[in-house]
Amino acid sequence: QVQLVESGGGLVQAGSSLRLSCAASLRTFSTHAMAWFRRAPGKEREFVSSISRDSSRTNYADSVKGRFTISRDNAKNTVYLQMNSLKPEDTAVYYCAAGLVGVTTEISYGYWGQGTQVTVSS
Repeated sequence: QVQLVESGGGLVQAGSSLRLSCAASLRTFSTHAMAWFRRAPGKEREFVSSISRDSSRTNYADSVKGRFTISRDNAKNTVYLQMNSLKPEDTAVYYCAAGLVGVTTEISYGYWGQGTQVTVSS
């Protein structure tokens, strides 16, 4: 059974940093693109960032570009999201996802984690 387990969320002040991790029990992790999505209170889930299988391509939502960095370690079956200069509007549940194509749409990702809460106070 495939599991994606996020960690690293928490309550921080605006301007702070957090690093999210997602550990995947996915035997073919290195053949999957990985992504982070988030759902803010009262809003639909939205794309945050994605990374290709070999880390050669990354993609970011405009709202996080320049502040967030996605990376992965295929030897550890783990994907990361380094979040700097956090803003209150970054408050959301963050989900990692695994798919065969690194795009921005949810339907492209077949495996999802349960999410980790990030709360940024002003």
